[in-house]
Amino acid sequence: MTEQRPAQPQANQQRSVQPDADQQLIDDFGRRISYVRISVTDRCDFRCVYCMSEEMTFLPRAQVLTLEEIAMVARAFTELGVEKIRLTGGEPLVRRGIEQLVDEIGAMPGLNDFTMTTNGASLRKHAKQLYSSGLRRLNISLDSLNAERFKQLTRTGDLAKVIDGIHAAQEAGFKRIKLNAVILKGRNDDEVIDLVTFARQENLDISFIEEMPLGDVSDHSRAETFYSSDDVQDLIETRYPLIPTTETTPGPSRYFKMADSDSRVGFISPHSHNFCDTCNRVRVTVEGRLLLCLGNEHSVDLRAVLRRHPGNMQALKEAIINALPLKPERHHFTTDGDVQVVRFMNMTGG
Repeated sequence: MTEQRPAQPQANQQRSVQPDADQQLIDDFGRRISYVRISVTDRCDFRCVYCMSEEMTFLPRAQVLTLEEIAMVARAFTELGVEKIRLTGGEPLVRRGIEQLVDEIGAMPGLNDFTMTTNGASLRKHAKQLYSSGLRRLNISLDSLNAERFKQLTRTGDLAKVIDGIHAAQEAGFKRIKLNAVILKGRNDDEVIDLVTFARQENLDISFIEEMPLGDVSDHSRAETFYSSDDVQDLIETRYPLIPTTETTPGPSRYFKMADSDSRVGFISPHSHNFCDTCNRVRVTVEGRLLLCLGNEHSVDLRAVLRRHPGNMQALKEAIINALPLKPERHHFTTDGDVQVVRFMNMTGG
């Protein structure tokens, strides 16, 4: 990795507690943190209507974690017992040097699940290298199978490139690729069955996600477009009966299976089926903010720690441990269009 680190002050020596090698991250409600989502960029080649405004102002480079800093954050979490890392964006594949970062994180001991969320448009270029570097799973955003509608929802996206990217990932060796579809009433709810059929035909899993009230979007009213997971499930079962499973994953999806297919159907339901009691996740934004909850602004500035104490893994681990009491018991999303969190999803990490 060749990115230049911004000018940093010399590390100040500070007394801190050395974490035990086998220490686990446990919050005040007894939930073990085993999963971290790390955003590598706020930039994206799409402008999805539920994720960001059409005209976005992106972060200046000095405010963005370097690849070396991101790798250090990832290493700190794995050494504190985190077993799953997901790289997110924006769109992670637009970040220069992403393959070298994947290579470094993929070699970290103790990591049992290394995955990435992507829009899929650049997978034809990157899939083989990502797989050879140790990435093993992909979540690919796909909200429509109609090229014109896909362009409307993403504002800039080319559906053909995404479909080709899915095929490139399969050719590279990725298994259990999962599609993520955000369903908006009156915008793409008529494609739910088609999306499940496509997943079945392509031997993919698919999760349907309720829109989250992050950022003040101008494209639509969230109150009018909210479509619950229960509504999606009822619609699917008019064609494909769903069988509940006891399967659990490190993420928030509730999974169902179909008797005549290996494809799984998942639901991520922050509104209608709150999953906070089992939340094992934290997020690190591309600015280095450690977010303890997607639906709250509680955070700790890890970038400040990284640049105040460059190379000091002990100080970074201590900052992470000391942040855990900020993790709330639950989020408080609403479906009435009210925005509880002003940051856009591309700033948070998908």
